[in-house]
Amino acid sequence: MKKQLHLQIRQIGNSRGVVIPKVILEQVGFNEEVDLVVEDGTLILSKPKKSSREGWAEQAKAITEVGDDQLVLGDFNNDEDKDWIW
Repeated sequence: MKKQLHLQIRQIGNSRGVVIPKVILEQVGFNEEVDLVVEDGTLILSKPKKSSREGWAEQAKAITEVGDDQLVLGDFNNDEDKDWIW
């Protein structure tokens, strides 16, 4: 369902912007950040794309805390690599 609002452009510091009503922000699920695209003279706001690695640090910490962080395949020792300095 399309809903059209008429909003005033306001001075915000050295910039200008619009205030989006709270009910609209909640309806579309916007929190602290949005992605903005300008397409054919239209501003499009959308939820930011999640990073492909988002949450990895927390998950790695949780794995470590339960002691499940051992190497799956073990070390890879190659006889040809004996002279390498690590």
